[in-house]
Amino acid sequence: MGTSSGSNLPHQMLPPRQQLQTVLSLASSDPPHLSRSSSGIVRESPAESASSQETWPTSKSIMAKKTESGGKSGPDKVSLQDIARERVELVSERMLRLPEGYLEELKNGLKAILDGNGSQPVEEFMFLQKFVQTRSDLNSKTLVRAHRVQLEILVVIKTGIQAFLHPNINLSQTNLIEIFLHKRCRNIACQNELPADDCRCEMCANRKGFCNLCMCVICSKFDFAVNTCRWIGCDVCSHWTHTDCAIRDGEISMGVSAKSVSGMGEMLFKCRACNHTSELLGWVKDVFHHCVPNWDREALMKELDFVRRIFRGSEDTRGRKLFWKCEEIIDKIKGGLAEATAAKLILMFFQEIELDSPKSRENGDGGGMIAPQDACNRIAEVVKETLRKMEIVGEEKTRMYKKARMGLEECEREMEEKAKEVAELKMERQKKKQQIEEVERIVRLKQAEAEMFQLKANEAKMEAERLERIVKAKKEKTEEEYASNYLKQRLSEAEAEKEYLFQKLKEQESGGNGGGETSQSVMYSKIREMLSGYNAPSPRVDPRSNQRNHFGSNP
Repeated sequence: MGTSSGSNLPHQMLPPRQQLQTVLSLASSDPPHLSRSSSGIVRESPAESASSQETWPTSKSIMAKKTESGGKSGPDKVSLQDIARERVELVSERMLRLPEGYLEELKNGLKAILDGNGSQPVEEFMFLQKFVQTRSDLNSKTLVRAHRVQLEILVVIKTGIQAFLHPNINLSQTNLIEIFLHKRCRNIACQNELPADDCRCEMCANRKGFCNLCMCVICSKFDFAVNTCRWIGCDVCSHWTHTDCAIRDGEISMGVSAKSVSGMGEMLFKCRACNHTSELLGWVKDVFHHCVPNWDREALMKELDFVRRIFRGSEDTRGRKLFWKCEEIIDKIKGGLAEATAAKLILMFFQEIELDSPKSRENGDGGGMIAPQDACNRIAEVVKETLRKMEIVGEEKTRMYKKARMGLEECEREMEEKAKEVAELKMERQKKKQQIEEVERIVRLKQAEAEMFQLKANEAKMEAERLERIVKAKKEKTEEEYASNYLKQRLSEAEAEKEYLFQKLKEQESGGNGGGETSQSVMYSKIREMLSGYNAPSPRVDPRSNQRNHFGSNP
């Protein structure tokens, strides 16, 4: 049983055990990660790669409400809903009048839905797929009149593979129509006409779109994995199955192979297409023998994990030994074992179990006594095998010693670097300490200056208050002296005025009585006013004022 790939072309798909397949890569964008379980919930299938995931909805899983998938279209525009629902020729005529930029935007909109970038991408895609799958007018006669972009979008909606929208994928109109009608394989790397190789089995006849050259019999998915234990091929019908799917559905179990001579049980694979069984140990040995030189560290660990899972339930001696050996090598690889050494170990193990096989033991025991030459040859082979193992172990020990030595030297270099860094940190710390001490000294000096200035400010404040009190006392004293001088001057002026008035009165009396009464009454009134003025309190007058009352002026 050899390896297979979902990406091999039909002429490359040779029967198992004849030739291992070559690698064929495909540079295309990844199709959507959409698959639907039996419960109607969209999930990613663990057994398929990004290149083989699809969506196959049913009418029961689609809700009845209407969504705006692809947006609304005007009279001169075309939406994804229009392409999914309306007649092919009508949409094709409208698309012929649209610019190339708009058609690219339409394809990008469908890519966004498949990538999960819409508001409800899964629901939108399910509605579009429902419209396409329920139409009865989409046949070879109508699709031949479709616009190129229109046909690509219809194929993508039906298959769920957005690689058909990639600019580097340029399939003919006829091939796109045949893919849409399940007459050609939807795997772009295969493109074989269906049924492949004119297979008349029930699987190829009843399952629409199934290709036995690149698709899994159980999940109908394909991927581009080659030279791997990920796929298991049937020895009889050459159909292929994912290892994950076979383990999950119980197609790998213990049994007695029809080709077994001893009749002992071993791990077998049962093909769902033809119900025949194939032994797995020889298939795993062939895969590792041809492909292990091309695997890197990660690929080797994945392949060992596949083998470990296949033989986990094995009850025969060789299967259990293979299971334990895979676990042992995986642990060693995780511990630093080189992939080349790990590959040699697993290949040597396959040689050992081949020598321990029942067929080898029957061939060895059937001749009775062994000839001396044969015995010597067998002993020589055992010695050579032992020496080869010792060389491998010696090489591994030498490699581990060199690795340990390099690790020690690296550790010493790191220690020296760390010592230098510590010395630099100490110097930096000392410098920082000196800077901190200098700053603290400056702070103390500034605090002393601040205290001195505060003391001087307090003394200045006290001196200002003292001077203010002195000024206030002198001001009060000056006001009192001024009031006293002012009163004395007024008194002297009043005395002079009084003398003057008396003299005036005497002159008037001696001069005659004519008009004397009137003048006398006026004189008396002035005297009363003057006396009443002296009896009134003295006003506070600004000492700098030069105003005076000159009583000596004539009335």
